[in-house]
Amino acid sequence: MASLISSLKRSLTRLLILLPVIVGLTFNPVSVGALYPSDPSSVDSLDTSLHGQNLQNTEYVKYDLSGRDLGEANFSGSFFSVSNLQDANLSGANLQNVIAYATRFDNADLSGANLSGAELLKSRFDGAEIDGTNFTDAVLDRSQQKALCDRATGSTAESLKCGSISDGYVPASEGENKFNPGT
Repeated sequence: MASLISSLKRSLTRLLILLPVIVGLTFNPVSVGALYPSDPSSVDSLDTSLHGQNLQNTEYVKYDLSGRDLGEANFSGSFFSVSNLQDANLSGANLQNVIAYATRFDNADLSGANLSGAELLKSRFDGAEIDGTNFTDAVLDRSQQKALCDRATGSTAESLKCGSISDGYVPASEGENKFNPGT
């Protein structure tokens, strides 16, 4: 009898937790657009050229923007996730404080773009044009940072902190072994 009461109590508790959600959805149903605001099929409705457009604080989840003209567009504060910007023209674009997770920038023209403060984890930049690109305070995977530093020059190399990329790193075969002194 005690287990039956305990089971009923748990079920009632779960119902009381879900009740506000059920009532809320009954009176204000959530549209599919709210759940997935960046429907990949809607990319076809975008202009082929978004050059110079103000696209601040927008979401691009699984968008294919490859080969598009996005030069000098303002994407500041936008969110890209698993998006494709391969071969896109992003020259002079403002990508300040964007979050671009697992986004492909392969062979994109990022010359003169501002990526300062951007979160670029798991993103790829293979073959991207980066002359004059600002990466100040951008967060990149170490492997991508090293690959970009291999071809960065001038202010781009400074913004990537290419001179200090190996500071603090001592290979195991060099230096003093602090865990086993004298070895």
